[in-house]
Amino acid sequence: MNKYIITPLLLCCLALPAMADTVELQDNHPERHVVVKGDTLWGISAKFLKDPWQWPKVWRMNREQIKNPHRIYPGDVVVLDMSSGDPQLRLLSENTVTLEPTVREEALEKAAIPTIQPNVISPFLTQPLVINNDELNSAPMIVSGPDNRLVLAPGTNIYVSRVDEGDGRQWHIYRPGKVLIDPDTKAVLGTEAVYLGDARVKKFGAPATVEVIRAKEEIFKQDRLVPAPDTLQNSFVPRAPFNEVTGRILTVHGGVAEVGANSIVSINLGTADGMEEGHVLAIKRTGKLVQMPSGNRREYKPYRWPENKNKPYDWSTGAYVTSTETPESAKKAGEKLDPSLIKLPNERIGLLMIFRTFERVSYALVMQASDPINVLDMVETP
Repeated sequence: MNKYIITPLLLCCLALPAMADTVELQDNHPERHVVVKGDTLWGISAKFLKDPWQWPKVWRMNREQIKNPHRIYPGDVVVLDMSSGDPQLRLLSENTVTLEPTVREEALEKAAIPTIQPNVISPFLTQPLVINNDELNSAPMIVSGPDNRLVLAPGTNIYVSRVDEGDGRQWHIYRPGKVLIDPDTKAVLGTEAVYLGDARVKKFGAPATVEVIRAKEEIFKQDRLVPAPDTLQNSFVPRAPFNEVTGRILTVHGGVAEVGANSIVSINLGTADGMEEGHVLAIKRTGKLVQMPSGNRREYKPYRWPENKNKPYDWSTGAYVTSTETPESAKKAGEKLDPSLIKLPNERIGLLMIFRTFERVSYALVMQASDPINVLDMVETP
């Protein structure tokens, strides 16, 4: 017998808190879109909106609905409704000709569309792992392999210091990796553990017998085990944070110096900063200090030294600088004060969406990139 779930046809029309930005529709937006297999929430949103992260606003979603988003399935019809004067998206089932609320049945076998393509981020939903400096020290440790082998391959039984019943059978294997340092405060944000493979407990105890079932890299004695999560989060709503946040890109993944769209990066913002899965941030390149052509220096020079040379005037902020050294914009760039320098504005070069969060670090997918994305590029509320 088939099982069904009942879902509301329309999302509740409860308004979000006031947002300063105005919803702008794409110039060639459709009036409706029939959802097909392979669609994503981000892709559908981008068909209608210039800023896809405004998805909750055009669905009139409140915070609770964002946490438990309405599922959209292949065969649903997304309709743009302008009757109120502001754009609003609604759902119609295939054979429905009215916008009146109703209910419909969906077979459990029918999969809801994801926010973004899961194959891009699925490896990062379980790994890498950001840990506190001493967190791995208390995790179960590989103490031996068969015949004292140094390298432990898939199919090998290994012996682990202790795994008790109730701890679960599925585990990931890690070892401590790169220490993540905040580029601005120099504080230690955590350690990015190196994911090595997967293991399954065959016999609980101290020691426990565990089988290596996957090895991404060589596995050795003293490597550590971390419980594998039961479920993976891949359904969330793309949206801007409610608060203004600013951070930087910590790492780019893939062994390259710069990346583009569909690449994974980590940033120095986490749950302690209010970050949630689905938050969208703008990526910006810091404006450089450049030399003003000599003929224009008198008219446009950004810094002027008054009689009190300990308080330079910064034309970019319109205020005297309290530092006894150089204006802040020059100090951050590592430059000595030069009255012929002018700071260029920060330029937006892309968008990213957070899909996994830790206390002080988050992982994100680069959704758009007009220029290569580098470590230390700025991220902020769009």
